[in-house]
Amino acid sequence: MLAQQILNGLTLGGIYALIAVGYTMVYGIIQLINFAHGEIYMLGAFLALTALTALHLPFPVALLFGVACCALLGVAVDAVAYRPLRRAPRLSALITAIGVSIFLQNLARILWGARTKSFPDEVIPALFKATFVVGDVTVTALQVFILAVVLALMLTLRWIVLRTKMGRAMRACAQDLTCAQLMGVDVNRVVSFTFALGSALGAVAGVLIGVYYNAVYPLMGYRAGIKAFAAAVLGGIGNIPGAIAGAFILGAAEALGAAYVSSLYRDGIAYAIMILFILFKPTGIFGQRRETKV
Repeated sequence: MLAQQILNGLTLGGIYALIAVGYTMVYGIIQLINFAHGEIYMLGAFLALTALTALHLPFPVALLFGVACCALLGVAVDAVAYRPLRRAPRLSALITAIGVSIFLQNLARILWGARTKSFPDEVIPALFKATFVVGDVTVTALQVFILAVVLALMLTLRWIVLRTKMGRAMRACAQDLTCAQLMGVDVNRVVSFTFALGSALGAVAGVLIGVYYNAVYPLMGYRAGIKAFAAAVLGGIGNIPGAIAGAFILGAAEALGAAYVSSLYRDGIAYAIMILFILFKPTGIFGQRRETKV
């Protein structure tokens, strides 16, 4: 029972990790909590579902379609909503982020309706439905696929950040945005790339969780977004490895709490963990204090 719940928690944690790194990358560079990020995750699921059912695309192509659309949407949201407020007070950008989140929620309701949508059996690869038993643990092929995709994407993200020219620019902007700009870094291009990368990862998470629970609805981004934000806070907002670690810890805590306490409190567990860390360790597990000279 314990091992089964740990596996379920790792699967959820992997999904939260894909969303949490989007929050933490944007915050690390421009000090903005992009509350619309959860809605990007939701739209990724809806766009992939539409590609599967209306355009009759195979699953891998539909997944890439949703990812590409959400990457472009992330860039557009930054250019239209956030870039004009780059030098404005943080409260202005925060209110704008909440406004964009509400707008995207209602846009999804207009386009797809308020009811929960499901992936038809014929569009889901048959391999995902396979199950096998390891000891007392029942493992589904879909869980293995989700964890493999998460691992591959996290390794790819690490390579981008540490080994590419754009990754060096991202790290420079995260360390000192003004200094990076003075050294010739195109800050707007770096921020746009960061939004595209984070949105693409969020879209992948949306498709995977939509297939995992076989449910897609307009408000799914709000709940998952809050939990991923809690994971980013838990690990240390602005720290990518911390966000990933925090996501897996949160996923495991949620699964164990639902199994041994009550499934009614699984959302409350995420909020409680976030509140406790804000109160007693606001920098998170891997976060560091920053002194600001005035």
